[in-house]
Parts: sequence; C-alpha cells; structure tokens
Amino acid sequence: MPTRPTTKAALGFTLIELLVALVLMSLLALLSWRSIDGMVRSQQQTEQHANDLLRLQAALGQWAADLDALIETGEVQALDFDGQLLRLTRRDSSESALHSPGLRVVAWRQRGARAGHAGQWVRWQSEPIRQREQLAHAWQRAAHWSQAGAAVPAPSGGDSSVALIGLLQWQLFYHRGDSWTHPLSAVGLDPGTAATDVRRPGQRPAAPPDGVRLLLELPAGQRLSGSLVRDWVRPTLGAAP
Repeated sequence: MPTRPTTKAALGFTLIELLVALVLMSLLALLSWRSIDGMVRSQQQTEQHANDLLRLQAALGQWAADLDALIETGEVQALDFDGQLLRLTRRDSSESALHSPGLRVVAWRQRGARAGHAGQWVRWQSEPIRQREQLAHAWQRAAHWSQAGAAVPAPSGGDSSVALIGLLQWQLFYHRGDSWTHPLSAVGLDPGTAATDVRRPGQRPAAPPDGVRLLLELPAGQRLSGSLVRDWVRPTLGAAP
C-alpha cells in the first residue's frame, strides 16, 4: 500500500515554535497588565483628587456657614482675629431656629506648620452656650486651645475640633467702607481688646466688617496647590443706593 505523506500538521509543533508562542503570549500578558495597572492608578488618582476637592469644598462651606451665622452678643467681639487665631460667635444650627439651644464660640487656626512644611487648617467649636458666664469661659477656652495645641473640653465634654485641609499659610482681610484692610489695623478695633479680652465700662465690641477676604496657600506638590481667595459678604449688608 502506498504510504501517506507526512505533513507538519500531523507531526505537531516543534519545541522552538512552542517557546516562541509562549514568549509572545507573555509579552501580550505583560502589555495587558501594564495597561490595566495604568487604568487602576489613573482611577485611584482621580478618586483621590475628587476626595481632596470635596474636603476643600467642605472646609470652605463650613467657613461660609460660620460667617453667615455670625451673631453679635455685646459681650465679646463677634469676629476677632489676632493674626493666628480667629474667634467668632455664631448661632447654633443643631436645631431649628425656633428651638435653638443657644450659640457657640468657633475658632479657626493653622497648626503644625514649620519652615518649608505645611500644617493643618483646624476648626474648634464650643458646646452650646445659653448663659453669659458660659460665653466668657468658651471664649477663653478657644484661646487656650490655640495655645495648647489641643482641644480643651468643657466639663460636659461638648467642645470639639477637627483638622480640615493641609495648609502652608492663611491671611484675612476685612472690608469696611470702601477698602480692604488687615484685621489688626481695621478701623474701629480696639488693639487692647483682642489681647486682653477686657472691655472698658460702657465700651461695646466693634461691629463685624461688611466682608471678609480669606487667602489660603495650599502646599505645592499636591493635587490641589497654589493660592486660593474666598470672599464673604455679610448677608444683611444692603445694596448701595
């Protein structure tokens, strides 16, 4: 009987061909892995950027909410800035306006900043205040918190503080009349009031400014960096005639 010709398909692949196929498959797998890894990293960076942006928006939203709820008590400055610590008195928004438990003292400052290193922008608030003595004590606790580097709780443990965003530095300017001025040189402020918290008999705290300009310097090398300016205008300020 005549023999059938032997074909390459019948003999199968040679060892070299198998090795070449394995190398090609390995290269394809490596390229696919790098592509997937790049997509995952890009997604993680996008999510981190979104989280940082949300934190910044939340911090600025809280800043605006504190200023919007500013209230004058006639006992202390409604808004007092000594160059490092900002203290203010605001309505407590934990309940409805008809059943508000009182007001709160709120403080803002930067912590942990060193030469060439960023710190944290931190917010402190007191427990709800309903009496004049509580207001004076909360005002002093805010100053102690600023100096001690940690929250000093009230006997009931109602004070709290939270770090918001990384920050290189921050500045404030007040708008009074037709110009922006530094709070320490603003017209109508008593230089001794901010330092001692003591008012002369019959002396009333200065009225809050018409506007507040906030300048934030965000650390370089992060997803959100550079200078940021946020202006606030007193909601009750009437339009110029």
